[in-house]
Order: sequence, then C-alpha cells, then structure tokens
Amino acid sequence: MEKQKNLNKLAKMAMLVAISVILVSIVHFPIFPAVAFLEYDPADIPILIGTFAFGPIAGLMITAVVCVVQGVTVSAGSGAYGIIMHMIATGAFVLVAGLLYRHKKTKKEAIIALASGTLTMVVVMYFANLVITPMFTGWPVEAVKELMPFILAFNAVKAGLNSLVTFLLYKRISGFLHR
Repeated sequence: MEKQKNLNKLAKMAMLVAISVILVSIVHFPIFPAVAFLEYDPADIPILIGTFAFGPIAGLMITAVVCVVQGVTVSAGSGAYGIIMHMIATGAFVLVAGLLYRHKKTKKEAIIALASGTLTMVVVMYFANLVITPMFTGWPVEAVKELMPFILAFNAVKAGLNSLVTFLLYKRISGFLHR
C-alpha cells in the first residue's frame, strides 16, 4: 500500500514537471524592454502547487527536474547559467514557502508563505546576480549593478504573479493531488 502511495505521488510530481515545462514553452515574454533577456514565465506555478501539496523537499525535487529539463530543451540557449539561476531563484522561493505552509495549511498561511517566498527570491537573486552573472556573461559587476533595479523588479513581478496564480488555483486542484 505504501509503495502504491509513493508511486502515485511520484506520478503526480512528474505531471507537475511536465506542465511546468509546457507552460514555459508556450508562455514567456519580457516584462521590461530594457532587459528583454529577463522573461516572465509561469513555470513556477506547478512547482509551487507541488510544494504546497507534497512539501518543501518534494518542491525542491520538482524544481531540480524542471530546471534541468527546461534548461536542455525549451531554454537551451541560456545553458548552465539558466539552469543554475532558475534553480537558485525557484529553489529559494520553494524552500521558504514550503517550510512556512507545511504546518498550518490555511489561506492566511498560504499568503504569508507566498509573500515570504517572493521576498526571499528577490533578495537571493540580488546576490546571485552579483556573483554568478559576471562569471557567465563576462560583464563587470558594475554593469550588473546598473541593471539591478530591473532585476529586482523583474523577480518581484515574476514571483508575485506566480504567487497570485498559485493562490487562486491551489485549493481548486489540491483535492486531485491528495487523492
């Protein structure tokens, strides 16, 4: 019985990975023309739903698989840089939101978890961009600092939109995930 339950959970997590990759392949667009390489995509929504349904460790596992699959298929142009940055951004978000939501699964706690995850992603990506972006792009740190207002705003908008959609969808589909 336990083996069947674990297999069922794994299948649902795989389904969320597939939905995430499909979403990023059909929905991606720049938010700020000045930094068109920063594209919004809804790939984190199924990841966050999986995190709320199955916990932060499962959320990190879904994140890792999505990052690699997306990074070698629909987002192959960004290479290892894209995989690493996506893993850091979404991983930080998922870890914080999942840890906060797992003990008290209420609407209020979901809002707190998603807001905290959003803030965490923005802060973590500030530092990640200062360290990792110059290594992969060859840009001087000062050039990255000049783009930082756009980078911070992009991460806030992306995480905020994905949080809002997750909040609106999760309870509607959580019954299916917990069956």
